[in-house]
Order: sequence, then structure tokens, then C-alpha cells
Amino acid sequence: MNYSTLKKSVALSLVALTGVASLAVAQDAPATTSAVKVFGGRGQYRTWSIGVHGGVLMPIVAIGGTNDFNKWDANLGYGLNIRKQLGHSFGLELNGTRGKLSGTNEGITGATVREFETEMQYAVDLRGVVNVGSIDFLRRENAVSFFVTAGAGYMAYAPKVTYTNGTVVDWKGKALGPADDRHDSPKDYVKAMYIPVGAGVKFKVSERVNFNLGYTMSFVDADNLDGVYAKGQTKDKFSYGYAGLEFSLGSSAKPSLEWSNPLATMYDELKDPTLRQEVEALKNRVSAVEKSVEDLKKDTDGDGVADQFDKCPGTPAGTAVDGSGCPLPKMVADTVASNVTGFEKISFDFNSSVLKTESYPTLDKLSSVLRENGGKATVTGYASSEGTAAYNMKLSKDRANSVKTYLVNSGVNASQVTTKGLGEANPIASNDTEEGRIQNRRVETARN
Repeated sequence: MNYSTLKKSVALSLVALTGVASLAVAQDAPATTSAVKVFGGRGQYRTWSIGVHGGVLMPIVAIGGTNDFNKWDANLGYGLNIRKQLGHSFGLELNGTRGKLSGTNEGITGATVREFETEMQYAVDLRGVVNVGSIDFLRRENAVSFFVTAGAGYMAYAPKVTYTNGTVVDWKGKALGPADDRHDSPKDYVKAMYIPVGAGVKFKVSERVNFNLGYTMSFVDADNLDGVYAKGQTKDKFSYGYAGLEFSLGSSAKPSLEWSNPLATMYDELKDPTLRQEVEALKNRVSAVEKSVEDLKKDTDGDGVADQFDKCPGTPAGTAVDGSGCPLPKMVADTVASNVTGFEKISFDFNSSVLKTESYPTLDKLSSVLRENGGKATVTGYASSEGTAAYNMKLSKDRANSVKTYLVNSGVNASQVTTKGLGEANPIASNDTEEGRIQNRRVETARN
């Protein structure tokens, strides 16, 4: 086949393929993506496709390298492919190609081989296809995508070689196996492994149809693809430039996985009105719970018993009440009041405002009285005479605040506790001895 005939054949093939694609576009409706979920799995997409392709086979590759013939021909190739899309950007494709390869030696002095023509009965391979256009931060959906491929395959071919003296050697029906298997009867075709590596661009014609342009370089694990063992340890190679159509299989209600943008799907899912309604409902439930908690804490009469449990609401301020919020009998109230003012002093170490564990029982008792009976307490801090008066004033205030912090953390309302620091004032023992200074490092509490 000459080059002019090849061009006409390829052109007619592309026209026919384009006509089929146009018909598919006219009958195809966009698939809905409203039901697609980010983590919904492959079952919500179309993942299978089948394709046809045709183009040019050549006994060279774009990256160069050595060849047994200095002139090469462009011949028609064609084939089929079946693809399973495993993810948004990756699929596995079973590809089959047929055609022929040919080339000549022209102007080479001493050449013994004039030309060759190899019938490629089949070249079948399994390749991975990486689609780099399905994830896009700028577009919701692309109509053009680039892809790269690589895999491994098995091929059958029969070279026919014409020598410069006119002798023709046709390997078809005379092909032998490896050197250690030459005792077998001749085969119609030579068999060999090959590695295909390629790239291309894909156009989304419709929801069902893609138009592909690609180029694949195949590296054969043999040196007889052209019928000549001319380079010793070198391996032959060939390439295939093609155009083709792919048809997506499956339910038309599902979108195609390879063209679905997971970022857009995630955005749609987050913007789903149903999800927003659920969020709003959850916010309302949280608000209701928070209101219930506030109602539980509410103490209108300030007697230390929440309204929810107060059986005697509206008791006057300062009234001693029991656990149900009702006033205590006068004799009991007087006893409580007398006990409130009789708390032990809280002592501290030298130059420290840290509470000692031995003071916890006293503070717990004061906390219990304030929480159960209401009222207020004054907490006064003191210091011994070591150091400056200004420093001791600050230290005494820190000691008083330590006591207040403990009481508040135990459940006493902060408004019930007033603090003040008096520094070195009002010593209860002599500051001339260590025993006296230990007694002066203290906090005193009193019920207002």
C-alpha cells in the first residue's frame, strides 16, 4: 500500500468513525450526577467501555535508535480495545492490533537485504491507562483529557524478506521457535513478547462517546521482526499512531467514572440541601439541650438550690435552707450560722501561695455550707514579715485568690466569695520567731 492510498484509507475510516460518533451524540442525554456520593463506590458509575481504532504502523519509534533498514513505510493498522475504569484516573485496557510493517534499504553499499514486509497477525497487550484530566480544581467537567499508557503484550508475526539478488524468503509457515526448540515443526508465525508505552489525548464527544488520538511505541523482545538478525543483541521495535472511538457501556442513568471530577462531587455533596437541613436540625437540638442545661442551673432566689428542685421558691436572701430550698427551722439555722464563722485558718509555706493538701477538708466544709445554704464569704490573706511590705501585700492577695479558686472549682458561685490581702497586718503571733511567722502565713475566712 502506497502512502497516498494509506491517507485515503485513514481519512475514510475517520469520516466513518465521526459519523457514528455524531449519531451517538444526537441520541445521547447527559447522565445525572445528583445521586453520586464521594464514597459511594464504583457501582454508581459506568466503568466499562469498548473501542475501535485505526492508524499508521511503522517499524520505528519516536525516540530513535538503530534500525536494520534505512527507509521505512507507513502502513495501515487497526484494532479493538476493552477498558475497565478502576478509579477516576486509572483503568486497565486490553488492546489488540493488526496490520503490517515494511521497509527498504536504499543507497547502502554492500547491503544483502533489499526490503522486508512483515504481516502482524496480532499484537495483544494489557496496559494501564492513567487519565490525568479527571481531577481539575478549575473546571467542574472537562471535555479534553491527556493520558499515558504502559503494559506488556504478546504478538504473532511473519516476515517476508527480499534479498538484493532477488531471492525472497517468506517466514510464514516456516517460523521456528527458540534455538533449544528447533526440533519442533515450523509454525505459521513467530511469537514474541513486547512492551507498549504510549500517550495521547482524549476528547469527550458525548456522555457515551470519546474520540482518542494516541501514539504507542512497542519494544519487541526479539530481533527478527523484520526478518533480519543484523544487529546481534539489539531488539526490534515498532510504533502505532492512531485515532479511535470509545463507547461507554452501562446504564445511561449513571455518569462515566473517567470523566467524573471527585472534587466537584464532594462540593455538590457538601452543598446538598438535605445535608444542610440535617445540620440545621442538629444545631436546633444542640440549642435545646443547652437551654435545658441553663434551666437546670437557674436559681432565681439565690438560695443555692436550682429552680428545678426548689420546693420553696422566693426565699429571702441570706435565709438558711435545706436541700429542697425550704427555710430551716430557726434553731437549726442558728446552729449552721454559728458553724459557718468557725472555720479553721488555712496555712501556707514560706513565700508560697500554693494550697496544702491538709487544708482541703476545711475548704470542702466551707464549700458545702456556701453551696447548700447560700450567702457570701470573705477570704482574707496574710503574710509574715520577711521581705518588703509591697511584696508581702501581693503574696497575701495571691493566697486569698488560691482559696477562692478552690471554692469556685468545687461548685461555689464566684459572686459568693470576696477576697482581699492585708500583707503583714494583724499578726496573730510574733514575727520574731519562726513558730510565730508560720502562724502568720495564713488565710482567714468569714461568713458575711
